[in-house]
Amino acid sequence: MGQTNNEPLLDRRPVPACAGFAMRIILGISCMSTLAFASIAGIAQSNSQAPLSNPVPKPTGVLLPEANRLPDANDQMEMREQQSKTQNFAAANAERKKQIADDSTKLLKLATDLKAAVDKASKDTLSLEVIRKADDIERLAHSVKEKMKLSVGGS
Repeated sequence: MGQTNNEPLLDRRPVPACAGFAMRIILGISCMSTLAFASIAGIAQSNSQAPLSNPVPKPTGVLLPEANRLPDANDQMEMREQQSKTQNFAAANAERKKQIADDSTKLLKLATDLKAAVDKASKDTLSLEVIRKADDIERLAHSVKEKMKLSVGGS
């Protein structure tokens, strides 16, 4: 059996299974993209052919008119009071930090004096002066600790 010139030559090699799968994926993707394009075009066309009797309102601006108004006298007074409170809180906190720094300096001096007094005393006895200095250090240290916890105007 011979082939005639009118019949195309066919390659009789087996086609791998992945080639058919790849063709199905390509065909599926092209169908989905065609459908997506058609639906987008249909939506755009339906939006452009809206009835003239009921037009879609266009947005007038990004902000509401209430947001663009100037503050009235009450709002201005509230803003000034808030600024005043903020400045007072900042001043009080600055004063508190200054007091903590001063007390810490006193605490260091008292601790140094206490160490010198303990070094002078004999190993078996402590003088009344050493005990008083230790009490002063304890009170001052407690005061510094409480001031560090305190935050004026904190939330």
